[in-house]
Amino acid sequence: MNRRTRTALLGSALLLTVAAAAGSAGASAPDESRREAAAVTGKAKLYRSAGDDITFSFDAHLAAKDKADPMKATGTFEWSHYLNGEGAWAKARVDCLVTGGKVAVVSGVVTATDLPGAKGTRVGITVHDLGRHDRLGYSWATTEGLGPKDLPKCVGSAPFEKVRKGTGDFTVVPWRPDF
Repeated sequence: MNRRTRTALLGSALLLTVAAAAGSAGASAPDESRREAAAVTGKAKLYRSAGDDITFSFDAHLAAKDKADPMKATGTFEWSHYLNGEGAWAKARVDCLVTGGKVAVVSGVVTATDLPGAKGTRVGITVHDLGRHDRLGYSWATTEGLGPKDLPKCVGSAPFEKVRKGTGDFTVVPWRPDF
């Protein structure tokens, strides 16, 4: 490519960049009415000094049209816990999602698992979105096994667990109900 062609290409690129910047400078703020009412998404591993491999992932959403009813939330969440090749995994269908600021409580019913007796159990998890230092808590922390099958919707424990350094990427969209 000769010098003249290169200069023309650079000039065109500069003009496109300036035009794009000018167009975005006049852009309005995001339309809040189009944003979903609440969400918790992402995946992280928990920290355990013994080396346990514990992973949680979330894809839970409350549509804007369902803003007044957190029990219309949809999506799934899953987790696994292994140590020395032993452990289990489970996946749950979301049945409730409430968020406040950077904290989310999501509950669901276990739909798939290799943990005997866990299928059909409702569980709840709390996520605190702290950037790369997220925290997490789960309803079965203070119950036997995964807890009672009649656990109420949107119940979780305080987010007492720390995620493993470098794995925290949970994102919480705060719920803003009309009061």
